[in-house]
Amino acid sequence: MRGLRVPAVATLHTVLRDPTANQRAVLLELVRLAEATVVMSRSAANLVSTAYGVDARRLHVIPHGVPNLPLVDTETVKPALGVAGRTVILSFGLLGPGKGLELAIDALPAIAAAHPSVLYMIVGATHPALIRREGEAYRRSLVEQIRRLGMDDHVQFLDRFLGKPELGQWLQAADVFVTPYPNLGQIVSGTLSYAMAAGRAIVSTPYIYATELLADGRGVLVAPGSADGLATALIGLLADPIRRLAIGRRAYEHSRRMVWSAVGGEYRELFARLTVDARQPVRAGQLVSARG
Repeated sequence: MRGLRVPAVATLHTVLRDPTANQRAVLLELVRLAEATVVMSRSAANLVSTAYGVDARRLHVIPHGVPNLPLVDTETVKPALGVAGRTVILSFGLLGPGKGLELAIDALPAIAAAHPSVLYMIVGATHPALIRREGEAYRRSLVEQIRRLGMDDHVQFLDRFLGKPELGQWLQAADVFVTPYPNLGQIVSGTLSYAMAAGRAIVSTPYIYATELLADGRGVLVAPGSADGLATALIGLLADPIRRLAIGRRAYEHSRRMVWSAVGGEYRELFARLTVDARQPVRAGQLVSARG
């Protein structure tokens, strides 16, 4: 960054509420050196401004990008994926303890009792950092939990990284998407953003990003760490297709400003503005502007 002779923009995907002293110093220096800093949610902008003391005028909120998926009936997609006749709950992403999958699995016996056709799809490879530390011990612990609860017929793993077309299909096949994350400080979630882009009804713990994006009836929030609360929310949604579809449509409509073409347009405008400003002569003694 210090070596650049052109305007630079920093995009912050993750912003920590409680950084170490070194993490805080690195972020502040990065923001200082950048002409502009992009964050992906209003909550992230507030956190960088209040907790890190960054001038809000230097921050730009550009949402997490998502694919431009058509809004389709789940039943039209399920046969091609081999899940016709199943009520599908979906989680996807790199597997690790931070996903809270144990909570969703604990909720399954009650859900399966109310909806015997339910299938919880867990899609994604184990996080490579976790693989390096402990191999597949975490995934094996989930399999053991499933067996202990007698839920073998209600959970399926798709243990690989999916390309965008196949991932889009699984999102469209889901009746409900769930993000039971235990870390309530999580400031961005690409998986939640993608589920909104598919128009899926979402049930989530109230981490920061979910609380912001699922407001105004765009999803259902449940108490953190409560398998009973998660089960109650999922059972209710699966029993009420009209409400489920209405929630999904509100999420879908909100996500239109997040599709790649819209996000790319916002970045293009920001870059154009910065390059024009960079060509303006700087008068002797003029301070660098903190542009907003």
